Amino acid sequence: MTSPAANPNVAPVVSLKGRQRHLSDFTTNPRVLVIAIISVIVATASVIAAVFLLWLIRIVTNFAYFGLFSIADLQIQHSPLGLWMVLVPVAGSLVVGIMARYGSEKIRGHGIPEAIEAILLGRSRLDAKVAILKPVSSAIAIGTGGPFGAEGPIIMTGGAIGSLIAQMLPVDNERKTLLVAGAAAGMTAVFGTPIAAIMLAVELLLFEWTPRSFIPVAVAAIIAAVERSYLHLPYPLFPFAGSVGITALGLASWVLIGFLSGLLSCLLTQSVYACEDCFLKLPLHWMWWPLLGGLAVGIGGLIEPQALGVGYDNISRMLQGDVLPMAALLLLVIKAVIWSVALGSGTSGGVLAPLLIMGGAMGTALAGYLPAESRVSGRSWPWRRRWAEPCAHR
Repeated sequence: MTSPAANPNVAPVVSLKGRQRHLSDFTTNPRVLVIAIISVIVATASVIAAVFLLWLIRIVTNFAYFGLFSIADLQIQHSPLGLWMVLVPVAGSLVVGIMARYGSEKIRGHGIPEAIEAILLGRSRLDAKVAILKPVSSAIAIGTGGPFGAEGPIIMTGGAIGSLIAQMLPVDNERKTLLVAGAAAGMTAVFGTPIAAIMLAVELLLFEWTPRSFIPVAVAAIIAAVERSYLHLPYPLFPFAGSVGITALGLASWVLIGFLSGLLSCLLTQSVYACEDCFLKLPLHWMWWPLLGGLAVGIGGLIEPQALGVGYDNISRMLQGDVLPMAALLLLVIKAVIWSVALGSGTSGGVLAPLLIMGGAMGTALAGYLPAESRVSGRSWPWRRRWAEPCAHR
């Protein structure tokens, strides 16, 4: 008897049960409402953690560079320390290394790979130490000048909060959903971009597009966006109002910028991997690697202080057209070098904001050499200036 696989004229037999199971992945039941309600709690806790992290970064920055215990938005380049600024990232990186060795090794890195590892290998389980140590270590690393963003650590922290809440409730299959809901809420709390947070969570963490998972994650991101508005956080984080005249020459220039951005991304990725390989060859325990990365950050900060810290203000100034091409090029080079070395050393911090800064700096540096049709004429929103003025006077 000829098998269906051997005879191409015989149609393969599809199991009805298997087909029903596949179709059931895209159906839902009242339980998704329960998980959505839990995701509201997860989102609220993630927003609180995000605000705490942003405040903690400012407190560490002001204490390390100005000797003040304050949440005022002071700029590192105005620090009175002078050459002693080199030692501030070194001290912060040493503290992070000690916390990673004697606290939890999971606080190393920028957060997203660790969240993926927990989902794929750890049954979406993250312990309480990660939820506490990750934001604290990231605040120390960033506050002492680390060229990182706050979004990666808060994604990891929000995921840990969602996982911990899920572990306290009679849920098992939905633990991953709540972990991702916390991560999406955390990113929304930092950037104020719920749609982007949902897309990032689905692509990098959720690995599926089904109602039973998508609905709770979307609810968490939306709740986080609403709650951050009541906390008077800037919304959106990088506001811009301008006009774009679409022409064939301008479109070709944007395609070129996109191509060059892809090459820059590949170069930055390879540089981080190269730095990691170099640190692996050192005859030192990995606890001391961040100290060497902090030294590189301190030296780079002497050359270009704007490269230190989160650097959200750099993106805003580039959007407003307040950065000269040569200054943007210097920022790109210094930021890329210290970011690659520091991240390769295994310290704690995010990568999204630095990538935005370096990509924006490349575009700003090339703007003078591109046709005028490719440039965007715009201005910052007036309410943004009103929100920023009190911080500038403090």
